[in-house]
Amino acid sequence: MIDFEHVSKAYKKGDHLALDDVSLHITSGEFVFLLGHSGAGKSTLLKLILREEKPTSGKVFVDGKNVAALRRSQIPYLRRQMGIIFQDFRLIPSMTVYENVAFAMHVTNIARKEIRERVPYMLELVHLEDKANVYPQYLSGGEQQRVAVARALAHAPKLVIADEPTGNIDPELSLEMMELLERVSKMGITVLVVTHEHELVHRFNQRVITLNHGRIISDVPAAQEVTVG
Repeated sequence: MIDFEHVSKAYKKGDHLALDDVSLHITSGEFVFLLGHSGAGKSTLLKLILREEKPTSGKVFVDGKNVAALRRSQIPYLRRQMGIIFQDFRLIPSMTVYENVAFAMHVTNIARKEIRERVPYMLELVHLEDKANVYPQYLSGGEQQRVAVARALAHAPKLVIADEPTGNIDPELSLEMMELLERVSKMGITVLVVTHEHELVHRFNQRVITLNHGRIISDVPAAQEVTVG
């Protein structure tokens, strides 16, 4: 699903490398934590996957496509294969829970009939079927988080990226979030969780790729994770 082949990235000529000779392979349906402190290169790696940036050297493939070689008109189609969960959720306050999830499907040109059928299913999946007509401001942090997950899954993406998804919630809700994403991966969807929270990662028996100063320093199960000081 995701392949990096000797990828390096410098934002300006002569700058230090944000990523330095990174190679990795993530298969379809895999659950992976991308771990690293601030400045380790996590955001740069995501920008390359999303084709917000191009590599300085090396190649990035997503779902078999060389993303740097895509024409500008093809980039939206690449991103439609993905569901993104942001740290701040980015729900639309003027829309209800139902409308927030449906909107994510509207923008990918999914038929109205399918939207009417799929949104209730997504809300049931995240246990929010009774909150369909509620506005985000009246939801708890955990409920907003689950709306964000439902919205990310609404258009049936092949890849879900969660970018520091537990940064604004308490530890109990963080665990709930990860358990929900584990369920998502069991549906055959590739899940990439970007985080700096070592303790949270230790609780889950999933693959952990650790970045430090732009390099992969370990790529092992969480139980064997290398701690960076």
